[in-house]
Amino acid sequence: MQKLIFESAWDKTISNKDRKEIEAIFLETSQSDNQGIQLTPLWQAFNHKGELLVTVLIHNFTMHAFSFQNTKLRYIEVNDVLIEHSFTIPSISIQAKSSMPWTFIFPNENLDKKITLENGHLEIV
Repeated sequence: MQKLIFESAWDKTISNKDRKEIEAIFLETSQSDNQGIQLTPLWQAFNHKGELLVTVLIHNFTMHAFSFQNTKLRYIEVNDVLIEHSFTIPSISIQAKSSMPWTFIFPNENLDKKITLENGHLEIV
């Protein structure tokens, strides 16, 4: 059975509204036939530096822990790859049969196409 986990910094700082939204999306998406890693979109935005922030619910449906070690992600809108970037998150490991929200920050120097922030999603390359 899939378990929702919040990384400690998230657990301390997340608003009640966002927590409830994440919990609701977890309940909708945690029952899957998928046996791999699934990234469920939560929201996306730009920060004050012009970087793209994409928040997803990382579902690890496997029987093994998963971590991001030079893992390339693509941000896609309407079947168009708008940005790719490799991520290493040394302090995070998503345990087997667990889900965790996370925000990936894409540097603005990699942004070369118009991003609308509508119907976007991440994909592991």
